[in-house]
Amino acid sequence: MEAGDETAVVELRIPARPEYVGVARLAILGVASRMRFSYDEVEDIRLAVGEACTTAVEWAAKNGRQDTNVVVRSSITESVLTVDIVDQAGEREELAEVETREPDPESLGALLITLLVDEVSVTPCNGGTCVRMVKYAG
Repeated sequence: MEAGDETAVVELRIPARPEYVGVARLAILGVASRMRFSYDEVEDIRLAVGEACTTAVEWAAKNGRQDTNVVVRSSITESVLTVDIVDQAGEREELAEVETREPDPESLGALLITLLVDEVSVTPCNGGTCVRMVKYAG
């Protein structure tokens, strides 16, 4: 990226089915590799996006909404990668509740995401959920 306030946006829309989660992982791998992240940081981002997409797909299946899509939107600046995972998979519990519940695969995935990126937020949106992950380069 050139110095300045320029933001590039890369967006991918995948069906809410498990066989497409790998496509999202590969796409974010390509995006993150172009930034000033170490190999380990790129892998952390790839894993976090995979976890968020997998959770969205699982909720779509639980709520009978497999016919919906998961959108992976990456906003890239010189030193910040922001990734939004947006689904229409129906309602689900927020990431903030992870510490108050008994461990289950979903809460472990949410905990993993919080460990892999610098900032994470989960908000309900348009009949689904938006997970925003931020990773700072350098």
